[in-house]
Amino acid sequence: MNSLLRPPLPGPTPRLSARRRVSSPAPVRVGSAVLAGGERRCQRGLAVATSVAPSWMEEAGVAVLEEGGRRNPSVSDSYRAAGLPQPNATVLDAQARVCTGPAQTRPLGEEQAMRVLDTILRSAIGELKEEPVSSAQLGAFFAGMTIRANSFPEATQWSEGERRAMSIFWPRLVQVLPPEVKFIADPEGTILGANGLAEPRYVGQGTGEMRLVGALREVLAGGHLGYEEVQCVLKDILPIGSSSDSTVVSQALLAAFLIGQRMNRETDRELKAYCLAFDDELAVRACYGESCLLHGVEWMPPKGGITEGQMLKFMGANIHLSPTQAKILLEDETAGFAYLNLQEACPPLYSIIGLREHIKKRPPLATSEKVQQFVRARGRESMVAGFYHEGYEDPLLMLMRRRTVHAGLVVKGEEGALSMTTKERSAHASKGLPVNHCSGFRTPNSINSSKTDGIPRESFRVIVNAQELGFESTETPRTDRSILKNLEFGLAALGGEKGAAYDRIVLNAAMADHLLGCSGAEDIDAALDRAREAIDSGEALRRLMSYIKISHRVS
Repeated sequence: MNSLLRPPLPGPTPRLSARRRVSSPAPVRVGSAVLAGGERRCQRGLAVATSVAPSWMEEAGVAVLEEGGRRNPSVSDSYRAAGLPQPNATVLDAQARVCTGPAQTRPLGEEQAMRVLDTILRSAIGELKEEPVSSAQLGAFFAGMTIRANSFPEATQWSEGERRAMSIFWPRLVQVLPPEVKFIADPEGTILGANGLAEPRYVGQGTGEMRLVGALREVLAGGHLGYEEVQCVLKDILPIGSSSDSTVVSQALLAAFLIGQRMNRETDRELKAYCLAFDDELAVRACYGESCLLHGVEWMPPKGGITEGQMLKFMGANIHLSPTQAKILLEDETAGFAYLNLQEACPPLYSIIGLREHIKKRPPLATSEKVQQFVRARGRESMVAGFYHEGYEDPLLMLMRRRTVHAGLVVKGEEGALSMTTKERSAHASKGLPVNHCSGFRTPNSINSSKTDGIPRESFRVIVNAQELGFESTETPRTDRSILKNLEFGLAALGGEKGAAYDRIVLNAAMADHLLGCSGAEDIDAALDRAREAIDSGEALRRLMSYIKISHRVS
């Protein structure tokens, strides 16, 4: 692990912020680690913990979890908003195959293509009352087909089966599909030939939709947009919905735009536009000590897994704070961290969660939303984000640098989350970057660093080996999307119970602080000891329980 041991860094105590603003005092950092690792799996049990911190475990253990179970669902899928319409499963399965990248797309066979187009036709003529194909699904599916035909390599363009199916169904579909969907399917009348588009110069309705259609022509051809063009489109069309400030725009066009940009692999300038589009409306500047800000949503497609918001809500915290209220909690010495829900932090982005379920694959926002800066510090700031798919490590770091933070860290954690594992890597592990791969930048302790925006930085890339740091290799227990089980594991560990959960919290807290160059964590052994002390003293758990109480006082 010599590659991780770095000389002491000079300078004052860091002030950290952002998606996961990792705090320097270990109690705050460890307390937030449990919540940030929604997919983290740990050994179950609360009995041992009660002997370590009896008063806190009485409150944070049995009593809180039982009350949470009475108030809230205990399975993550239950947090999906009841009013969201379900997508059509047949078309959604096809979207998973054809609405992805140039190398990942899997063309449909003739039988599946026939089934999908038949489903779309029957829905369009009103036969599928119980499970219609939504406008967003139509937009995403046909955008995928169009981009594949226009710009993908031969191996992932239309299969012969797709061509035959389209030649049979399109003459009937063109009679019943809305104009915007026909435009998406063949924007210039060059794909479907004589059976093609009835309105080759579709322009949209209203200023915002007309701008969106103009941008879509370039996207559907496999092209890219400028920074200002993407920002103008987003500001014109978001938020969507029924509120008074919502924009009326075709969800087919919006879905086609979002999935199309992802299929074309966004450029740096496009990602910057997504990341910064709504900053001028929402940023709150604050000066606080060493604190940690988490942000997310209660439920998010396509995976719909356990989130920080679900667990905090289950425990009784107020998860609907404004950025200004979050600032108060960040400054409170008894808490020192805060959670922001996208619903309050950025309503325009929150407004398209339902649409995102219907486009199936992750849009560009799935990358840019990790690097939002809803609260800013005037001191030293750091950001941490997780990734899974190759190709998004460097764009995330680019966006962090664009935020002018002093340190940034991206982690390929377990199941694509932030959490590093203590499990030893198998000799038969899949190719590509391994779990526990970390890369980033931090304030340097030498002159050999970049300084493009006035902030000197040095870069690093490491693979964290937990066994070299003295941790036993442990399996990741499964929890079947149970919020209650996740909380039981995490609270037992914060109560002092040793095991897989305890080790993972210590590893993640110490390594993040160490890699980001936090004061007091320059030496990895000292960082690990500090994290253990935060748990064993009961301070980490006290911070968590204090936050739950205080979160209601500021609202």
